[in-house]
Amino acid sequence: MTLLEIRLLTTQDYHRMIETGIIDEDERVELLAGQIVKMASKGTAHGAAITRTTRLLNNRLAGLVLVRLQDPVELNDYSEPEPDISVVMVDPLDYEDRHPTPSEIYLIIEIADTTLRKDCGIKATIYAQSGITDYWVLNISDRQLHVFREPSQEGYKSELILGDIASISPLHFPETSFMVSEMLRPLTTL
Repeated sequence: MTLLEIRLLTTQDYHRMIETGIIDEDERVELLAGQIVKMASKGTAHGAAITRTTRLLNNRLAGLVLVRLQDPVELNDYSEPEPDISVVMVDPLDYEDRHPTPSEIYLIIEIADTTLRKDCGIKATIYAQSGITDYWVLNISDRQLHVFREPSQEGYKSELILGDIASISPLHFPETSFMVSEMLRPLTTL
């Protein structure tokens, strides 16, 4: 049996496919490692976690960053994911003419309810290989935050899993901290 040679798509190929209508602009896909990958549908818990986390970031880092929601970032010639939250440098045009690149990205956050394996696996590898220094996966089912740092071509050298009572500071903003629980659904007391 011979191995098939697979042609990987570039970000330029991907953009042309969208421009010509091969891929509908509203289709829930992203380009990962040269392949078009379907994105999971968003549930209400997922959406609420994005809202909470975005509010938290905007309140604590107001004026210092631009917080983008489910918008593309261009990591390299073969990957243009749409992370749930990207915390990027302020741009005078709000990235109207291009997508943020790794040198402009402070923090990427994925919210995982059904996507934990993909977010901590292939996406973590792609983000690490692209040099994203601070990558978080908020596991809303288990109330944990996976913190990936020290990127290398093999993946992240550091992964820390924090419970909801832990506090965390973005790598680029160490003076700012918040509790993991602030990004999660409040626990009800009986």
